[in-house]
Amino acid sequence: MRKGLILKAEIREHAGSKHAARLRKKGRIPAVVYGHKQKPMAISLDAHDFVEGLHQRHRLMDVQIDKSPQKMIVKDLQYDHFGKDIIHVDLMRVDVTELVRVTVPIELKGTAKGTHEGGVLQEHTDRLEIECKATDIPESIVVSVKDMGIGDALHAGDIELGEGLKLVSSPSTLLVTCSIVAAAEVVEEVGEEPTVPEVIGEVEAAEEEAGEVEGE
Repeated sequence: MRKGLILKAEIREHAGSKHAARLRKKGRIPAVVYGHKQKPMAISLDAHDFVEGLHQRHRLMDVQIDKSPQKMIVKDLQYDHFGKDIIHVDLMRVDVTELVRVTVPIELKGTAKGTHEGGVLQEHTDRLEIECKATDIPESIVVSVKDMGIGDALHAGDIELGEGLKLVSSPSTLLVTCSIVAAAEVVEEVGEEPTVPEVIGEVEAAEEEAGEVEGE
């Protein structure tokens, strides 16, 4: 297990969206720390260091507040309306010996054999919730798809988790399927009834019949 990330936090003396916006302009991310029956604490973190830690898949962090480091995990991230930049973080205090529930990304490995037969692999969820010790949080859950043929499906209950990991998500959660994608049928909508072309011979015959009826 990789060493936890160490971040230096600053206590936020003021709340509100305007103050949070000023922090972001200074390269910091507003955050709230809670857990262990302590009062929530408003802090800010260096945006670059925090995002870099996330990119390196750190889940357990040492957050230093007033020179006192505390073990924390990321519980929630809030992004801007473009879904690009993190604008707020929720952190939870943890003990390295306690069990925590976390959401871990799924990583598909291999090439499904069904794809060589015209099948298409479709991922239905990209993460699972598990329970484990704070020090045992995996970077990802590896799911092998190489043996999947056309018509096969993998559910959460089919995955073998590592030692010390317990599935919290429903075992029936659909993870990935391999199937044939049927071509969509294009249906043309006809706004009016099609006009049947008149045949000259038929028109003349009809006129002759009408004349005979009038002459009777």
